[in-house]
Amino acid sequence: MRAASTASRFLFPVWQPTFITPYKSLNPFINPSFFKPLIKSTKRTHLGFCNYCNSSSPIMSRVVEVKERIELNDKERKIFDRLRDVLTHFQMDTQLRVAGGWVRDKLLGKECYDIDIALDNMLGREFCEKVNEYLLSTGEETHGVGVIQSNPDQSKHLETATMRLYDVWIDFVNLRSEDYCENSRIPTMRFGTAQEDAYRRDLTINSLFYNINSSAVEDLTGKGIEDLRSGKIVTPLPPRETFLDDPLRVLRAIRFGARFEFTLDEGLKMAASADDVRDAIADKISRERIGHEIDLMVSGNQPVKAMSYVSTLQLFWVVFNPPPNVNPLIPDGHDGLCVAYINAAWKVLQSIGGSFNGDQKRLSLYATLFLPLRQTVYMDHKSKKIPVVSYIFRNSLKLKSSDAETVVRLHEAAEKFMTLFPLIISSEEKIAEVSWKREIIDVSASSKLRILLGLLLREIKDFWRPALLLSTLLYYNDIDCTSSSFEQSKLDKRIGLFNQVENAVTTQGLDKIWELKPLINGKEIMSILQLKTGGPLVREWVEKLLEWQLAHPSGSAEECIEWMRQAQSKRARTE
Repeated sequence: MRAASTASRFLFPVWQPTFITPYKSLNPFINPSFFKPLIKSTKRTHLGFCNYCNSSSPIMSRVVEVKERIELNDKERKIFDRLRDVLTHFQMDTQLRVAGGWVRDKLLGKECYDIDIALDNMLGREFCEKVNEYLLSTGEETHGVGVIQSNPDQSKHLETATMRLYDVWIDFVNLRSEDYCENSRIPTMRFGTAQEDAYRRDLTINSLFYNINSSAVEDLTGKGIEDLRSGKIVTPLPPRETFLDDPLRVLRAIRFGARFEFTLDEGLKMAASADDVRDAIADKISRERIGHEIDLMVSGNQPVKAMSYVSTLQLFWVVFNPPPNVNPLIPDGHDGLCVAYINAAWKVLQSIGGSFNGDQKRLSLYATLFLPLRQTVYMDHKSKKIPVVSYIFRNSLKLKSSDAETVVRLHEAAEKFMTLFPLIISSEEKIAEVSWKREIIDVSASSKLRILLGLLLREIKDFWRPALLLSTLLYYNDIDCTSSSFEQSKLDKRIGLFNQVENAVTTQGLDKIWELKPLINGKEIMSILQLKTGGPLVREWVEKLLEWQLAHPSGSAEECIEWMRQAQSKRARTE
């Protein structure tokens, strides 16, 4: 049975709301078993999406341990006490509710520093002004208030006020309800009840409130606690309506499903992959908001699962939207190959990733995700060939230009690294010519290898290990999207190769080689050659002297100059 809201075209299911006090549930309708510890023997199986490719595989549902009460830390207690002091001082009847993710995480026993407070009868900026007025009355320092305006065209429906209390940034926003005109997807906003606001949230697990006035958890959809405990990603209202209201919620559903390893509801998956929802993601959501969600996924604890959902829900090219007229054309199913590569990289990183910092790991995953696109280009307005990967970063995701440049450089360095693998693996004394460095000074084979490795590392600098990771994925040419697993034998080969090359770099003292200062600078070269101005000849000698330094790590400036004089004399006689 459904009850219709007189103020909104949306229909709200009739659920008995659940309230949880800090001590015990007072609601006779709530099943006490919701709060029992994890039952390891409980296993329910249904069909869901596999890690990559558009096939199905069994996914095990699980029972998640949910705390019976929210335990505040000292800072949270001080913040909430102060907010209650404001209400008391001005004799306000405003209900303050912490909304969404903070409530969810606290019930899961996790700390959360993202506090969003919903108000039932005033705007956030109005309440922030009251907070400052109270602080003035007590002789305390007031705080600046930031206001982020609503932007309905981009599905940003609420004005948000933000201020800092006890070194914590807090967002304040009013509870909302929405009325829609018949021919418009942009709603008219009004103050709503807490229950109306809960149903307008993206997911049931994010629709929970913590009422600061009463110190109670409120589950006003009647499903938030249940879905949290059963590990389900479900929308409070029908998913299609929820997603068309704010299409970014599709990506949020994917992110939370991956982050918590929860199961996406079947109806949610059908709605997320529907044409009108996919079109709404492409047309209605700013690329900055899309990029932010994707970046959280890639930086999160389950990036492969997230990208797998993006692919299987047919959203890959909606999110990573390529430019027109790419060359070569992107084949059908290429998104599955992209996910296969990030899956392989993630598995290798679990074994060798200890030496990667956060940004190196994040950009390594982006670079592996886009490895199948590394040779795909498009023509810009100046008829210049640009890597498609650069376009995706700059235009489709609106991420930093430096991220785009780093990933493109990683792709280039990975190709160069691969040309050195036979030289490192082989015990042969003869060094074969590599395409990216055909002329090297005349030194022994081992010294030539050190020169090539050193030059490559000086190009890619701190990202040489990520480049090495990429090259191990490409080297064996055995990754495809025909299987949902990355076999242990393939994994072992890559870990072994990575460790062998990394050892070759470190034992030769090449880590941080990009910090090496030249023994002879350009002015000294000009003096030795008796040149009045610089030019191509000086640049050529700068490169040769760097090679000499790489080949002779213990060499002195005097020895370098002597070698240069001899080489120049020999060159003059030849010419």
